Amino acid sequence: MGQLLNLVQATFFLNKFSFCDGPKLLGQKSCSYVGNSAQLQIYHGLQLPLKGVVAGRVDSLFICKGYFCNGGELDALPHIQTLRNSSKEELAAKVVMVRFDSTILLREELDHQTRLVSNALFTIKYLYEAGAKVILASDWSKKSNPKLVLAESVADLLSPILHCKVVPIQFISCDMPSKMEVLENADIFLLENLSEFKEEVANCSKFAKMLSSGVDIFVNDCFSHSHKILASTVGVARFCHSCVAGFHFEESLCQLKKVAETSRNPYVAVIGGDNLFDKAAALHFLASKCDGLVFVGKMSFQIMHALGLSVPLESVEYRALKEALDIVQFAQNRDVQILCPKDFWCKNDRFPGKLELFPAHGILDGWLPVDLGPTSLDEINSLLTKCKKIVWIGPVKFSNTNQHTNGASKLAQMFDLLSQNNCDVTVVGNMACKVIMQESSSVSDFNMLENGSVAWEFLKGRKLPGVMALDREYPFEINWNATYSDPMQPLVVDIGSGNGLFILGMASKRKDLNFLGLEINEKLVKRSLDSVRQSGIKNGYFIATNATTTFHSIVSSYPGELILVSIQCPNPDFNKPEYRWRMLQKTLVEAVVDILASDGKVFLQSDIEAVAVRMRKQFLKYGKGKLSVVHDQGDAKCSGGWLEENPFEVRSDWEQHVVDRGAPMYRSMLSKSTGVE
Repeated sequence: MGQLLNLVQATFFLNKFSFCDGPKLLGQKSCSYVGNSAQLQIYHGLQLPLKGVVAGRVDSLFICKGYFCNGGELDALPHIQTLRNSSKEELAAKVVMVRFDSTILLREELDHQTRLVSNALFTIKYLYEAGAKVILASDWSKKSNPKLVLAESVADLLSPILHCKVVPIQFISCDMPSKMEVLENADIFLLENLSEFKEEVANCSKFAKMLSSGVDIFVNDCFSHSHKILASTVGVARFCHSCVAGFHFEESLCQLKKVAETSRNPYVAVIGGDNLFDKAAALHFLASKCDGLVFVGKMSFQIMHALGLSVPLESVEYRALKEALDIVQFAQNRDVQILCPKDFWCKNDRFPGKLELFPAHGILDGWLPVDLGPTSLDEINSLLTKCKKIVWIGPVKFSNTNQHTNGASKLAQMFDLLSQNNCDVTVVGNMACKVIMQESSSVSDFNMLENGSVAWEFLKGRKLPGVMALDREYPFEINWNATYSDPMQPLVVDIGSGNGLFILGMASKRKDLNFLGLEINEKLVKRSLDSVRQSGIKNGYFIATNATTTFHSIVSSYPGELILVSIQCPNPDFNKPEYRWRMLQKTLVEAVVDILASDGKVFLQSDIEAVAVRMRKQFLKYGKGKLSVVHDQGDAKCSGGWLEENPFEVRSDWEQHVVDRGAPMYRSMLSKSTGVE
């Protein structure tokens, strides 16, 4: 290793810029999640401030994390950064805004033993005990708790729950200086009720900026709103340096992912509710994953009608006829069993309080189904006893005024027995979760998601805005031995590698170095990888990723040294060149500086001077005092504070385009100070 470093020090000169050797930075955390050993290592590295139920549930998060490693089964759920990956040292003295779920923490009857509540509380307590300044934000109404109207009453409720003083503040409409002065007086604050601001639902950019002013880290712990576009969940992510998921959000996302996971069979979906027309795409997805579909709600009439069975015409959703036929045909093509109710308890307005049992094909005029009959429940039970995995989504409901829940209770009792016999049961929706909590002997045996709307949107294949707004995490462990012929060679990383011309050219020119391109456009990455294979290059590689948030987790696992990082002409947008700097955030600069070897270099260039100026300022500002501009020394040709020539003699694709049209390039070279760790 020493000989290799000496060789690099002696030979790596690119137009008078020397990339000298230096010890590899220690203490870099690996963010790979493959295998139980990796999960256990990360878990033990986290200092849990709480014990008992909360700590136990956090333990489950690491088990659930495995479901994120299946490899892109659905694009709707990206790999995201989580609070669990943030150490207390990183959080100390930071201003952190937590978007919490009022339907969980502000209930009139709060059960601290449930996973929903314990994880939601753990998010706030973990931040508080880490020494962060915590700002709580949420919306609430009298539905969750009639006693809560003003922020003061909400703060009074939260203070004893969190065992610390929560101070209500009203600075959404105030200027930033007064806001920051208030933050000096306590550690946990509560913003005004967001439901009172129309800008919240409109995702007003100005409002979101006001919410996030002075905030270092945004923590979204309100999973029930992840299918909505709100200023407090989506808009604020544009203005915070770091955006991560809280413990409740992460586990809920894990539970949702389990719906798509098919490692245990037979797998049956028990489907309630109505409105098949809007849920057709979700039903197609379930039919593609499951071995059986059991319909227990009003939607069953659409399916029975598509199967050619006799049903009450007033129960048929005519606009969904084609969708129902398509679902039935798709399921039959896959040999997916479809089970619909055989009998119903029915009511008649002419006979108040009287229930009559009818077969599904023989309901008399004037009678409306209100609940599942005994034959239906027996048949469902017979099918479910053979299952190893079940998802129950949607209520057992057949009319808008249905108050009869005996069928739902019977289903819950079935699921309770099955969960005790090693069956994986996921329950989705407020009604289903409520019945399970009433009937189950051990609620912890279930995977529960209270918000059915989020699950339906996910099953439709739609991206969840609240999830997409969070910072990305690179989830896979990279086999560097398979990536490069010699993974111990010094590494050069080009962020925003585009068509890959710079990496390909440099890799051909410098066989003694390894080159890595990070590019968010997957099509460009596939094209670049094809070029690598065709040319036979063994020291060049490309990864499709958002480097702004994944740089650290990718590069920190590299076994050799990082000696050069380049950012060249970010985002070539002809119409809005001012947007080119947005990819360069504080988190990326800090990650680069942390991993970069001593005397390692950062090369920046753009054809827009304002962009080049901002990039250089960002690195100097957030570089922790370790970076300095070096092209004002030696015999490098400079003009107006910029390098006149590309020091590598290999151009990126966009640089070549700019030079060909005779436009200027603005280049800077920065160096990490020797001996600074």
